[in-house]
Amino acid sequence: MTKSTEDQPASVPVTAQQAGDTLSRWDWVERAVWTDRMLTALSEGVKGNVWFRMIDKVYSERNLQAAYAKVAGNDGAPGVDRITVDEFGLHLDLNLKKLIDGLMTDTYRPLEIRRVMIPKPGTNEQRPLGIPTVRDRVVQAAVLQVIEPVFEREFAPHSYGFRPGLGCKDALRLVNDLLDSGYCHVVDVDLKSYFDTIPHEPLLARLRERIADGRVLALIERFLTAGIMTEWETYVPEKGAPQGAVLSPLLSNIYLNPLDHLMADQGFQMVRYADDFVILCRSAEDAERALTVVRDWTAQAGLTVHPTKTRIVDIRQAGFDFLGYRFQTVRNGRIRHWPRRKSLTKLKDTLREKTQRNNGRSLSVIIQQVNVSLRGWFAYFQHSYKPTFKYLDSWIRKRLRSILRKRSGRRGCGRGRDHHTWTNDFFINAGLYNLQAQHHVAVQSCHR
Repeated sequence: MTKSTEDQPASVPVTAQQAGDTLSRWDWVERAVWTDRMLTALSEGVKGNVWFRMIDKVYSERNLQAAYAKVAGNDGAPGVDRITVDEFGLHLDLNLKKLIDGLMTDTYRPLEIRRVMIPKPGTNEQRPLGIPTVRDRVVQAAVLQVIEPVFEREFAPHSYGFRPGLGCKDALRLVNDLLDSGYCHVVDVDLKSYFDTIPHEPLLARLRERIADGRVLALIERFLTAGIMTEWETYVPEKGAPQGAVLSPLLSNIYLNPLDHLMADQGFQMVRYADDFVILCRSAEDAERALTVVRDWTAQAGLTVHPTKTRIVDIRQAGFDFLGYRFQTVRNGRIRHWPRRKSLTKLKDTLREKTQRNNGRSLSVIIQQVNVSLRGWFAYFQHSYKPTFKYLDSWIRKRLRSILRKRSGRRGCGRGRDHHTWTNDFFINAGLYNLQAQHHVAVQSCHR
């Protein structure tokens, strides 16, 4: 039998320094799977760009142990078998042995996925979330650790969602830089129910372009076609990758990767985070052409561009939302960004729950709870337009003054003389997280 390229000794760069440079790109991979030799082969390219014999790496004990550690770190609700992460971990050795035996003998089969509906932040809408069992999340994580580097090698640089070392802030920074460089026409694209509509066979075809291990491919297909259990029924999906499954983010990137490269090859500035993306152009004509390319490609790929949510925006005349931010031109003609309305609504709804006037907790405890929400929110939105923070600080103090006003036997919201009774400094001394002050510190740090 001819050995696959990854099983043959990989060529080693001339110097140790070069080897270090080659491997440093892959410092995020699971080393229980990816050896230095494999990583060197990955960087230099294997024969035909196709990888063989991967199932043994999936069911290796070290890989499954590392997979469980990641699943346990994310915690999460139990699946249809009602076994929690902690309960699975109580008998970890036995449970992993069962998985190894099932994967080795090809008798392992995923259980149904429990589907629940969760609120969309800042709206009255809901979105579906699929919850696989812990055992299936462990196996999916093990598969992910094996195949992700193979596809990560080929992803376009303007794709930021669910990728190692990249995130929302990187995507937002690029959008901001392009807007500042004169790309004022924005194609704001919305793919209708993307995760639920990914066609299985074309997705599997893209996997087969790089993976030649039929058992790994069959395993992924079983995850895609695992039964979906709702409150009323159980059915087998004909398409889609359930949101909440460990493998789904990678599979979603794999399916859109050809679009990423098509847009880049045609000279368009596209910024994508999962199924949320914008294309920035210098002219209205380029924007129209970009949207036509996207519509043609998605139609051939079995996807749907949302007819009303997809639009072309001239940033000098209107704004657009992207990754929780609102981008818009302000009075002085400069482009600014701040939390979009849904993001603000979500924060305020959270704070309202913590600052109800009949709250029986002490002010110090209430402030501690409020601060948790404010710190987390500020970590993401700290680069917003300055007036955002002044407005929110004032709104939060008003909520707290209303609590104190009620406790002093008066009705209504905090107002008038309450500002003299409980001054801004009063709340600062009480330890309330001050968004304006934190924004000032963040700005100063950026300028150093």
